[in-house]
Amino acid sequence: MSLRFFLDSADPLAWEEWMPCGLFHGITTNPTLLRQAGQICRVDALRALSLRALELGCLELHLQAWGREPQALLDCALALAELAPGRITIKVPLTRAGTEAAVKLIAQGIPLTFTACYEAHQVLVAAALGARYIAPYLGRIQDLGRDSHQELITMQQCVDRSGSSLRLLVASLRTTSDLSRLAAAGMTTFTLSPKLAAALFSCEATEAAAARFEDDATLVER
Repeated sequence: MSLRFFLDSADPLAWEEWMPCGLFHGITTNPTLLRQAGQICRVDALRALSLRALELGCLELHLQAWGREPQALLDCALALAELAPGRITIKVPLTRAGTEAAVKLIAQGIPLTFTACYEAHQVLVAAALGARYIAPYLGRIQDLGRDSHQELITMQQCVDRSGSSLRLLVASLRTTSDLSRLAAAGMTTFTLSPKLAAALFSCEATEAAAARFEDDATLVER
């Protein structure tokens, strides 16, 4: 599978800063990110937000459905998917209600991401149901006192040995070393916060070398 990065933000200003660089395949959001960005978590309000993401070159926009009961979750998901058919991937939590809604969404050919993954066995559920992605929370698993890197490696091994096309959409990354360590273990799909995206381009040695090139270019011109 090819490497795939998603910008984890609901802030259009962050989208405008980072999407033009060409690094990101898509954008992931959820109700918490919407609240943090001062956006309204309502289907009609997300219409204009979705359009802006697509205008900026987002190939996949992940929108999270909400609703405590399976039917409410399903209705919300279907309304979100209609905002841009074929470009929206629906996120649902890997709960009983989420799973019931997911089965019907997948049956209709709607791309689906199971989110809030904390356990390796949840990956098997997502693979068995035919989801496109599952999002394990690396940093939050670590916060529970567990070896989050090893647990995600186990999750990836479950996917590899199942023969499924499911992708681990690794979320809650805290450092660039998290990214490189998991990529070395075979993971290919990651969500990055704007802060972590900036960290990818923060290397003093590289900046110093680039500055030297510019200085030398000026001397050559003279």
